[in-house]
Amino acid sequence: MNTDGRGPKTAERLNCLVTGASGYIGGRLVPELLEAGHTVRCLARSPGKLRDHPWAQEVEPVAGDVTDAASVAASMRGIDVAYYLVHALGTGSGFEDTDRRAARIFAEQAHAAGVRRIVYLGGLTPSGVPEQELSAHLRSRAEVGRIFLEGPVPATVLRAAVVVGSGSASFEMLRYLTERLPVMVTPSWVSTRTQPIGVRDVLHYLVGSATMPADVDRAFDIGGPDVLTYEEMMRRYAEVAGLRRRLIVPVPVLTPRLSSHWVGLVTPVPASIARPLTESLRHEVVCDEHDIARYVPDAPGRPLPFEEALDLALRRVREAEVTTRWSSAAVPGAPSDPLPTDPEWAGGSLYQDERQLTVDTSRESLWKVIEGIGGDNGWYSFPLAWAVRGWLDRLVGGVGLRRGRRDAERLRVGDSLDFWRVEEIEPGHLLRLRAEMRLPGLAWLEMYAETCDGKLTLYRQRAVFHPRGLLGHVYWWCVSPFHSVIFGGMARNITQAAAKGMCAHANKARTGPWASRSRP
Repeated sequence: MNTDGRGPKTAERLNCLVTGASGYIGGRLVPELLEAGHTVRCLARSPGKLRDHPWAQEVEPVAGDVTDAASVAASMRGIDVAYYLVHALGTGSGFEDTDRRAARIFAEQAHAAGVRRIVYLGGLTPSGVPEQELSAHLRSRAEVGRIFLEGPVPATVLRAAVVVGSGSASFEMLRYLTERLPVMVTPSWVSTRTQPIGVRDVLHYLVGSATMPADVDRAFDIGGPDVLTYEEMMRRYAEVAGLRRRLIVPVPVLTPRLSSHWVGLVTPVPASIARPLTESLRHEVVCDEHDIARYVPDAPGRPLPFEEALDLALRRVREAEVTTRWSSAAVPGAPSDPLPTDPEWAGGSLYQDERQLTVDTSRESLWKVIEGIGGDNGWYSFPLAWAVRGWLDRLVGGVGLRRGRRDAERLRVGDSLDFWRVEEIEPGHLLRLRAEMRLPGLAWLEMYAETCDGKLTLYRQRAVFHPRGLLGHVYWWCVSPFHSVIFGGMARNITQAAAKGMCAHANKARTGPWASRSRP
């Protein structure tokens, strides 16, 4: 048996379907299932987003959507165990209806395809609290679990509270609140008890659920050994991280909505994600049982104590070994279709800002700077302008600049990059970023490294904006006068950095005149 918490190789090789493979849990579950000896098929709206994962060549990606019965049916063919790791939170006021419809389609198609088990990761709900009093987030998670348990296919519903692991939304929120605020005026929910669990233990239970006996059809509470208030978690984080003791002053007047905006300003977690997290902390959520261990035995010392899960998460962040992040899942409402090379926008305008410069360096040197852009490495132009744009985005509920980078040197399709997302990458040639900040339209930024006239290399840069309505046109007209400073300066400084052989991840880029600090 592996000692790191991974599931052991199983005697039975199962065909597993994983939905949500581009998300935080799904992206980590796939390699664990492969390690356990199973085959994996991934259902994704945009399978191309999976191609840069280390395990991409070992799985079968299929295009589809959980709300589309035909694509779900096709993805279920030959499947033994189907993992449901998606939800419609943040897609609008009707997300509960969407979740309900998708779960019913999934259950029906699993039955039709002869799937042996559905495994679902939901949220831990408080005991004795009527469902109508729960947050919409928890209420919808509970309903999805109930749909699967009432369906004809045996289901394992795992219910977890706060998941602690490098890159998770819960961890990022805890980490930044504690690190950035030595004195905190906090909402009353910091005094509510919860039972956090390390992500490695969540994955252990998910993998083990695949081989449960056929007569097991129920929900399981999963949690770590510690029951803590959020205030206690922040204090313990400060101890593990070597910080001074934090002064925490609860203020009952801060509603979940107000506190989610407060969290959104201080942490990298946008308000749209912070709100369901904070609302779920209103009620005490503690495990009523640990029956999961009868079917998925715990290794010695597992589940991990809270401090150990924190220490592991901090170590992985410090060593830049974050496999997936909460921001790996696309922000709801962001455009999902790729930008064509020569787009034809029917019924609309397309604004562009194009720059190109030649540089006396190799294409490889230029590409190294391009791929290293963003995060702590900066954006190579007018740092104040980037910082202000990031703060404005966060004030209106956007993601802002603070998501940073998953890795300081390497990018892959689907990675978040401050308020951009990597939509396309052709190593050594093209990096295309799609904007996920709040905008009255759709925006992309492209950077190319091309061979030009023998020793010279051509750097091409293109910003593209497709306005939505009159406000979109007004927005472009207002910001276009600043493009010569922002985009012109970026092109000049990127080529200068490449010419000097300066890697974008080096200390000079972080402290020099081009660095755009996303973390004050």
